[in-house]
Amino acid sequence: MEPFAPEKGIAFCGLACCVCGENRTCPGCRADGCPEKQSCGMLHCCRERGLEGCWDCPEFPCGQPMLQKPRVRAFCRLAARYGAAALIERLGQNAAQGVRYHWPGMLVGDYDVPENEKEIMSLVFGEGLR
Repeated sequence: MEPFAPEKGIAFCGLACCVCGENRTCPGCRADGCPEKQSCGMLHCCRERGLEGCWDCPEFPCGQPMLQKPRVRAFCRLAARYGAAALIERLGQNAAQGVRYHWPGMLVGDYDVPENEKEIMSLVFGEGLR
């Protein structure tokens, strides 16, 4: 089963620290756990602008490489639409049902299979997507 640690939250860019199992000792992006924190443009941009995450930015999605990934954009759109807390809750429910954020030894998983953001969003919220 996918690890679920809601206290790790959603990273500023939209990555789901709450279900990431890459580094189980990492406290999450918002707790400065990412080894890339010094060079993370999105972390610094959001903090400087007082944004909860990239999803709150009127320029979303900008040209940051991380935001070119459909999964990350979809998670940002869901956080903007429903709030980060609802996204975290839903990702936890999906993890409990066997949806994998990361496949063993990889940084991709079930949310990377759909072909576009809308399909990813449907995978996260299922028929409840409004």
